[in-house]
Amino acid sequence: MEAHFTTAQARALIPELLQRAEAIVRMRADLADAQVALRRGEQPAGGVAEVKSLEAHLQEAIDWFAEHGIDLKGIAPLIVDFPGELDGEAVLLCWLEGETALDWYHPAGTGFMGRRRLPDSR
Repeated sequence: MEAHFTTAQARALIPELLQRAEAIVRMRADLADAQVALRRGEQPAGGVAEVKSLEAHLQEAIDWFAEHGIDLKGIAPLIVDFPGELDGEAVLLCWLEGETALDWYHPAGTGFMGRRRLPDSR
């Protein structure tokens, strides 16, 4: 894994990530409501055209992460990894939906279960 972000670079993207995350959560909920209506045989608010529009906008929002070299690991909940390096070791700087800052990382080989708090000085 090639390091792309320093901790400072990743943290600088957090304000924009938070805005995009809020939009994704809103679209995710609207899409879930529409899918429930369709399963019930009902017409969702805005009709099928609105559902297709939501799907397209959600995909655009998701694509932003890859375009910036950020790994979006899941959308329910949102889990984001910034490939980076810490003390010469390849790590993933990790953000989870609901967090307001980037304070966690995990070694590349352990995954989310190996999540650790970033040292204060980073």
